[in-house]
Amino acid sequence: MPAMRGISVAIITYNEERNLADCIRSCEALADEIVVLDSFSTDRTEEVARGFPGVRFERHAFDGHVEQKNRALSLCKNEWVLSLDADERLSPELLAEIRDLEPGERVGFRVPRLTFAMGRPIRHAGWYPQRKYRLFRRSRARWTGDNPHDYAVVDGPGGDLVHDLLHHSFRDLAHQATTVNAFSSIQAFNRRHRGQPFRLLPALWKPLVKFVEVYLVKRGFLDGFPGFTVAVNAAYERFLQLAKVYELERGLERPSNLRADYRPQPRG
Repeated sequence: MPAMRGISVAIITYNEERNLADCIRSCEALADEIVVLDSFSTDRTEEVARGFPGVRFERHAFDGHVEQKNRALSLCKNEWVLSLDADERLSPELLAEIRDLEPGERVGFRVPRLTFAMGRPIRHAGWYPQRKYRLFRRSRARWTGDNPHDYAVVDGPGGDLVHDLLHHSFRDLAHQATTVNAFSSIQAFNRRHRGQPFRLLPALWKPLVKFVEVYLVKRGFLDGFPGFTVAVNAAYERFLQLAKVYELERGLERPSNLRADYRPQPRG
């Protein structure tokens, strides 16, 4: 079977001027088109995107990660689509692997993702290899999941790629803490609108269980002190999610750090 030809790259953005250029540079040699779907950034994201001749820049209001990624998928012209976040980059080895790929009957491929935190790659704590579908046939795939933790599913046989997608998710620990705070607000908002009530006992024991899972069961301790911070942040995110449901039940309309254009995600 011949190597695949005609690949679209889909990227959703919001205030990604720091990341977007490196993301595009890592994949532009592979892409026949790059679609950047932006949700009305207030920084230089549009300027950065339009600086690349192979990029098609589109806008749509953000109503959720799953919804926006499905929207970006629908904008792609090619059957094969590679979906990236702006803080991700193709390693040279992964680019070459995709370029030479012979899909055969497979309709999608999972990619291992290597995330960096506090200056080092995290290879444990449940963060690696985190294989998920990122390269797939547009007509046989869709995004699903519980915002902000989206994932793609494919209708048909899939395969696994070998080389890593590099994920530079956090500039520093302060940025990681900000992300934890933002994600927990989305999760709490969805839980509240689905009628999932606050319960005191889970708010007490679930964060502890999460820490043990990430640090001990998933061997985050092998990543040194950065692995410890990953486990602490995972536990804190679980606590914040549940504590914010408590707050929402007592009259708060929405968390103050939740984007104004975000709408609650329906169940399923």
